Amino acid sequence: MTKATSCGGVVIFRGKILVLYKNIKNKYEGWVLPKGTVEPGEEYKETALREVREESGVQASAISYIGKSHYTFTTQDDIVEKEVHWYLMMADSYYSKPQREEYFLDSGYYKYIEAYHLLKFSNEKQILERAYAEYLDLKKSNLWGSKKYF
Repeated sequence: MTKATSCGGVVIFRGKILVLYKNIKNKYEGWVLPKGTVEPGEEYKETALREVREESGVQASAISYIGKSHYTFTTQDDIVEKEVHWYLMMADSYYSKPQREEYFLDSGYYKYIEAYHLLKFSNEKQILERAYAEYLDLKKSNLWGSKKYF
């Protein structure tokens, strides 16, 4: 068994959530949140911001740490136990450009309920719930988008 660590973001702009559509060789992979592997010497928050930028073209700001998810998957040679660290992030526009090299064919910002139903994996739905609740709390306190929060 191999252990792997990734980091990603729940990116929000004007109340809408960024999701990416992945399709490998015409095989439906589903809608996902942006995330990727930690590189040597990289902090988790750096990884999350870099992966969001690479996979979606979005320049985001990390607002807070949301938590982590765990899952296991099988490759041809091994069983991989993956831990993903998630951050709530804010974008400054609706711009996004899916990374074709990683088989992302589409990306966009969706209302919470749409993003929730689009997401393929239940662990990402749980992270979205947590992140969106925090976003709503910050917005209610007039702290979302405020420089004084950073």
